[in-house]
Amino acid sequence: MNHLKSISLAIVCLFCISFTVFHHGWADYNQKKVLDFRTTIEESIYENPHVLAKVKYKKEIWTVYLAPTSRMISRGVTADMIKKGTQLRLVAYPHKTKKTEMRAERIFIDSVKYELR
Repeated sequence: MNHLKSISLAIVCLFCISFTVFHHGWADYNQKKVLDFRTTIEESIYENPHVLAKVKYKKEIWTVYLAPTSRMISRGVTADMIKKGTQLRLVAYPHKTKKTEMRAERIFIDSVKYELR
C-alpha cells in the first residue's frame, strides 16, 4: 500500500512540475505598456491551457493569449463569442521578447466588458 502511495505522490509531483514549466506567467509581459485597441478576430482556438486568438494590430497579425476555458466560461465568454469575424476591443500587454504576442487583461464584445485575469 505504501508503494502505491509513493507512486501516486510521484505522479502528482511530476504533473505539478510540468504544468509550472509550461505555464505562461504575467512576468513575460510588459504590464507597463498597455495596448488598447479595436480589432477583428482572424482565427481562434478555444481550448486549454489558454484560449488563443489571432488579431491584426498595427498591420501585423498578433497572437493573443486569453484566459483558460474554465475562466472564459465563468466570465460569460463562450467559444461562439471568440470566433473568426468577431469584433472586439482588447486591453492587453505585449510580450517582452516575442514581437507579435500579447496577453489580454480584458476584452469588450458588443460593449460588454469581460475581465480575464
